[in-house]
Amino acid sequence: MPRPSVAVVVRSLAYAATFYLTTAVYLVLGSWLLLAPRRWAMAGLKLHGRTCVALLRLICGTKLEIRGQENKPAGACLVISKHQSAWDTFALMPLFDDPAVVLKEELKWIPIYGWFCVKFEHILVNREKASAALKALIRDAKARVAQGRQIVIFPEGTRTAPGAPPDYKPGYIALYEALGVPAVPLALNSGVYWPRRSLWRYPGTIVVEFLPAIPPGLPRAAFRRQIEAELEAASGRLFEQAKAASPAATHR
Repeated sequence: MPRPSVAVVVRSLAYAATFYLTTAVYLVLGSWLLLAPRRWAMAGLKLHGRTCVALLRLICGTKLEIRGQENKPAGACLVISKHQSAWDTFALMPLFDDPAVVLKEELKWIPIYGWFCVKFEHILVNREKASAALKALIRDAKARVAQGRQIVIFPEGTRTAPGAPPDYKPGYIALYEALGVPAVPLALNSGVYWPRRSLWRYPGTIVVEFLPAIPPGLPRAAFRRQIEAELEAASGRLFEQAKAASPAATHR
């Protein structure tokens, strides 16, 4: 496996230090937002995402391109997103009006960060209690939809490398059936430039693409076939484009 260039190593280390310092500053100096209205805290979350995206471009040369914004419905919807990188957890937040992300419950025990997950009213799921967790997921998602929020779920449940075989869990189907709102597939190629389990950050362009919304009411099997086919086809296309445009980031 080829080693990253010296430039990639130096810029990646500089960005890692900057990213964690920036995040710590936001958490500590913004801790008063835990007592403020939720919309103020959400504004801080989005500002943090924009800041980290801008720093990534400045330090590592990793840009962001957003496609298909016209496919986002106004108001509540279910966003079904590929998940390739830790980048997805902060950089996607500014792309929505009021996102509620489905996360594992244990995150809430992390000091300050976890408290903010509760403050944002994300949807925290105890994955060890399958039946009860699914009921709680649907209950909480319905409450967020009633507020006009966008429910964001990573259906594979964990980060998956670009081009790897998909492993979709059924929770997103239960949400689609229960919520009665449009479902928006979200494809991306973030794992090319911010690989999972790696410190290296590669120059190039991360592409996030909103695909056409799927209206509510499709039969379960038809919905599953459509969402998975469209997401995998679009993500595969973005991966191939990244390989052509950024060979140093993909040949490793």
